Amino acid sequence: MNKNDIEELRTRVGCAAVLEHEGFAIDRKESTRRAVKFRRDDDIIIVIHDDRGWFDARSDAKGDVFALARYLQGIGFAEALAAVGELVAFQPTAPVWEKPIVHTQTMASITDRWNHRKRPWRASATWTYLRQCRELPWQVISAADEADVLREGPYGSMWAKHVDEAGAVIGWEERGPDWRGFSTGGAKALFQLGSTSARRICVTEAAIDALSLAAIEQTRPDTLYVSTGGGWSPLTALALENLASGEGAWLVAATDNNVQGEVFADRLRQMADRAGCDFSRLRPEAEDWNEELKEWRERGELPHTRPAHQG
Repeated sequence: MNKNDIEELRTRVGCAAVLEHEGFAIDRKESTRRAVKFRRDDDIIIVIHDDRGWFDARSDAKGDVFALARYLQGIGFAEALAAVGELVAFQPTAPVWEKPIVHTQTMASITDRWNHRKRPWRASATWTYLRQCRELPWQVISAADEADVLREGPYGSMWAKHVDEAGAVIGWEERGPDWRGFSTGGAKALFQLGSTSARRICVTEAAIDALSLAAIEQTRPDTLYVSTGGGWSPLTALALENLASGEGAWLVAATDNNVQGEVFADRLRQMADRAGCDFSRLRPEAEDWNEELKEWRERGELPHTRPAHQG
């Protein structure tokens, strides 16, 4: 097969076809248009670049469609060409998106889009979503609001700000009753709630989890609650390394109670070792901290929801 034939095959067969053929299925709840998550038992592959690229969420493996076939089947390049070639006529399941496509060429800048949105206020759609659907105490929502890290997204969704080293907004997590994703054209670094000089740094995978853990812990003054937005970008790694290198830093892996959470926790453990800072693992009994928060609330153990006479 010559180079032109290989390029044509790469164009005609996407990573989704290989994954579905190997028994993977789309995790719609955890997917966005730019990053489609596929699962097969505990295996997780993220498809990016409009179905032309991929990476393994639990390792450093990544590449194109041929690299994917080799990775999944343990075969050589020639065999991968044949395996991919057999899928030319295969039509994988197309994701169904509830959020309309936004054309980036007419889109305002990240800063302008963020500044154009209002902060949540009591009885606003976003406030109601956070209070009723996510069961966050009003005290935590107010603290995040005052810290200027939240915005009202469309259709009752929440925007949670990610910032660069200078504190400028570079993107935001989007969460709502019927949608989850990340800002189109934005970059992931860290969502942060608390003082940047705090010694204890609790790292979660989503801003909702950071807020939920803050609620459970009554927003400890010695703690910075952060979220990676479910990713591990170079900007995320750099931001975490800077925090871990602070004097007396204590890195806490407060990631989810599942395989992906353990992978993230191990990365944080290695980072703490390199930085020479303290490390601990804080694992929710439920799968994530928002589910944990809801269970605490149901049992009446959440301090913010106890009757006044109970303290």
